[in-house]
Amino acid sequence: MKVMLRKHGDGIQAYVPKKDMEANVVEMEKPGMWGGWIKLTNDWVFELPDLALDTKLPITVEAKRLAGE
Repeated sequence: MKVMLRKHGDGIQAYVPKKDMEANVVEMEKPGMWGGWIKLTNDWVFELPDLALDTKLPITVEAKRLAGE
């Protein structure tokens, strides 16, 4: 599923166009985010692609939803 990630204040915000849903990233598996999972404020969990640590935001990626309603 397509997920747009952008910097928002001190953290990162995710936008899922298909669901017209926006939520902040509250937890991530890896410090650099890429190649691991992220958890959003609404409890959705996405597995992100393995990109370079210096990848610039905003970016739209294809992510796999692992959990959440």
